[in-house]
Amino acid sequence: MKSAVPRVLFACLAALVTIPVRAQEPAPAPPATPAPDPAPPDDADLPSVDDLRAAGRILGLDFTPSELDLMRRGVGENLGSLRALRDDPLENAEPPATVFSVLLPGIVPHVQPPRGEPWPVPEVSRPAQLEDLAFADIDTLGALLRSQQVTCVELTRMFLGRLHRLDETLHAVITFMDERALAQAARLDAELAAGHDRGPLHGIPWGAKDLLAAAGYRTTWGSALFEQQMIDEDAEVVRRLDAAGAVLCAKLTLGELAWGDVWFGGTTRNPWNLEQGSSGSSAGPAAAVAAGALPFAIGSETLGSIVSPSARCGCSALRPTFGRVSRRGAMALSWTMDKLGPLCRSARDAALVFAAIQGPDPLDETTAQAALPYAPPGRVDVAGWRVGYVPASFSDGAPEGAVLAELRALGVELVPVELPQAPLEALLVILGAEAAEAFDRLTLDGLDDQMARQVDQAWPNVFRTSRLIPAVEYLRAQRVRRRLMLDMDKVMGGLDALVHPSDDDVPLMLGNLTGHPTVCAPSSFREDGTPRSMSFTGRLFDEARLLALVQAWQAGTDYHRKHPRI
Repeated sequence: MKSAVPRVLFACLAALVTIPVRAQEPAPAPPATPAPDPAPPDDADLPSVDDLRAAGRILGLDFTPSELDLMRRGVGENLGSLRALRDDPLENAEPPATVFSVLLPGIVPHVQPPRGEPWPVPEVSRPAQLEDLAFADIDTLGALLRSQQVTCVELTRMFLGRLHRLDETLHAVITFMDERALAQAARLDAELAAGHDRGPLHGIPWGAKDLLAAAGYRTTWGSALFEQQMIDEDAEVVRRLDAAGAVLCAKLTLGELAWGDVWFGGTTRNPWNLEQGSSGSSAGPAAAVAAGALPFAIGSETLGSIVSPSARCGCSALRPTFGRVSRRGAMALSWTMDKLGPLCRSARDAALVFAAIQGPDPLDETTAQAALPYAPPGRVDVAGWRVGYVPASFSDGAPEGAVLAELRALGVELVPVELPQAPLEALLVILGAEAAEAFDRLTLDGLDDQMARQVDQAWPNVFRTSRLIPAVEYLRAQRVRRRLMLDMDKVMGGLDALVHPSDDDVPLMLGNLTGHPTVCAPSSFREDGTPRSMSFTGRLFDEARLLALVQAWQAGTDYHRKHPRI
């Protein structure tokens, strides 16, 4: 039964559509007998006062006995509405009617392509052993392909061989795609022989986090519940990379439903320390790229799923501005926080991949704001650029401080800043509520018990607890988030970028809630040989300047050139 407010609304709408047109006024009709109201729910079916008191206590609300008694019928009618909504079998791919945008009134995208010298074309020769190219950058691989010293098929076979061999240790691959990859590579060789070059990614192998659909192959989302799922279409990112000439070699692991590094086949390993997981949820992309099993991969981030595994595995990765890359064909976890981006070996590589995947998609409403210019930046002089930092995050003598010195050596002006204040952890009810709805059937049908991790901080329990988040508080969180977005825009407005340790939770949560882009990259190494990482957050839609800054920093350091000996 509908609640009283919808009944009144429908009555008003019915009255409006039956107002007679004066020019053709018919003869008066005899008054119709009004239809009886639907029978109210039986009193025995209504929640008791004790039920409502307990529910209120869980939500931190206190009602008087008379208020509780008055609420019984309305809550009972609402429960009927909720049951009706749950009976509608929505697919994960169906988004809400509301579309989240980072461009609030007063926020202007900062699109100022930096001026610099064109990126030089490397002079290269084919190595004696093709596997010596395992850690080569995209420009080097591309130069070898265009000079036809190496064929696309040869390069693809080499990386497939490494991927198969190293995966026995890393557990980074869910599905190998050898047949698709080799057929595509052969076509790309024929195109180069005919003088057709698709661009910087022509013939470059890559891997997709297995929440991206690829026609003819499983898309498992890392969960045994979806182990045989077939989505017979290509995700938009897959389609764009195909068009750019990149060769898809494998579907890579993710923590189950995009949390952590544990999937239905085990734990994906960190190539720098095989006793350690690779972090998540873009676990396979980070491990495969760091191990030299693929030149690049595409991952996703909702709350650290690109940055965290890239930091642990020593990748250079980009989490783009929210809405800059189409998510069509990707698993939905949070409609207002999900983002797709490249995991690579350098900021230069990330810039090349990003150029191929960014831009508006008419079938993904969130990208409507992405019709902004972007081109991979060349070599840019960043002297005089203003880079913010939070002093408390860079204590004297700590390894992180060396990065500030390296930036000063580039002529960068370092500006101490304070980040906006907001209840960041409280705002994560947004993620919890959206994720619980994205996978509501698992909870309602009792399938969540079959998921791999059954602990407090894992999806099955979070899905259950998030069903008790009131819609009122979810909307309140979105209102607080809006204020945070405006405050963050004020901080970033006077900066070219913000630098911060990748493991600092505050800017990580901030950037994911406000939609700002971030590049993370290795910044030093611990005594045990594992990498540390630094992150650079840019202004909205200002990926070109952000990547130019990190490119300039990496040109003077060699952290990103080191690789694990696996």
